[in-house]
Amino acid sequence: MKPQSIHAFTSITCNYLPKARVLARSLKSVCPDVHMHLCLNDEPPSDFDLRREPFDNLIVLDSLDIPNKKGWIFGHSLVELCTAVKGLAFQKIFRETAADKVFYFDPDIVVFGRFDELAAHLERGSILLTPHLTDPEEDLGAVADNEIASLKHGVFNLGFLGVRRTGEGMRFLDWWSARLYHFCQDDIPGGLFTDQRWVDLAPCFFDEVVILRDPGFNVATWNLSHRHAEGSLKSGIFINGKPLGFYHFSGFDSGAQEIMLKKYAGDKRVLFELRQWYIEACKQEGQELLGHRDSVYARYSNGEIISAHQRAVYRTRPDVQKAFPNPFSAEDINHSYYHWYKAHYGDGGTSSTPMGLDVPYRRALWEFASYTKKKIVSSPRLPGFCKPCLVKALEAALAVSRPFVR
Repeated sequence: MKPQSIHAFTSITCNYLPKARVLARSLKSVCPDVHMHLCLNDEPPSDFDLRREPFDNLIVLDSLDIPNKKGWIFGHSLVELCTAVKGLAFQKIFRETAADKVFYFDPDIVVFGRFDELAAHLERGSILLTPHLTDPEEDLGAVADNEIASLKHGVFNLGFLGVRRTGEGMRFLDWWSARLYHFCQDDIPGGLFTDQRWVDLAPCFFDEVVILRDPGFNVATWNLSHRHAEGSLKSGIFINGKPLGFYHFSGFDSGAQEIMLKKYAGDKRVLFELRQWYIEACKQEGQELLGHRDSVYARYSNGEIISAHQRAVYRTRPDVQKAFPNPFSAEDINHSYYHWYKAHYGDGGTSSTPMGLDVPYRRALWEFASYTKKKIVSSPRLPGFCKPCLVKALEAALAVSRPFVR
């Protein structure tokens, strides 16, 4: 029997390159034969040289089969973008290599060992998942922090995913990739959280789904209440008596990881030592230089930052997408999405997002009235004497409709 070909990848913008390097080096240290891909959704730094990197291959957005690429990219935040391409990257690796198994790891993960066990678990099925939680919480605060958060963000943590080259594995990727192309948004009220919530449906739709409940894998602050850590960096870290497989430093840059670590790690000093080690490891890989670097997709061509509302309006308006296929371009004052948005929303629409079809009528009317009132008052085309009359008429219409909507 020929040895299996195992590949892995992560998906980032340039500010996460130091973390991705730490991940890649950790993975190579425990499994030197793994073929590591970097999916870079950004322009690489000027001094980036793949030959000097711990990656074996570079996947760029231009190499992925994405219809209406510029507009599609614009419609996603940077986090949404890095997660939306994951299905396409899986498919590309399977299509262009002889990979038997492909593993995805978030860039803020470090692999410490037991990688052969991950490959063995995937051999039992076609799709390998790790839940956020494997034990019920007992404290109400932990229920809110962890169980309710899992209901909001997804049962499974998609910082890790393994797929095997089988009919069912490929069928899963076809489905997941299609959903992410259209619906990879951070929209918890709308039932979505990037790529993650979709996979709640995977055990319902697909056979050969393996759920890995071993406490040594995907250890993170959200499951520390039931995972006892001991040992040391030098002698080895053990979780509930088993060697640590991989640790997930999720929420590191925002500060959430440190806050929740202090809340749930208790006296597990090794976890604080691990955090300090990770800070130093990222620093050695260029964190101070790259950690705050802007993505090329964070701004218009004129240098202005693209707001969440600007992205959401574009994403939800097919007519606008058709009119402005490259919304990043802001040079043409008479024909650019940037100037169209300014003309229609000014600077006042940046605090909210377009509403879904299931929004209560009362809220929709209030949003419409607020927007219309603002446009009436600021319009240079309306004579001054008309404005108070129009505002009063708008307020009267709202008052009349109030008993009939909720």
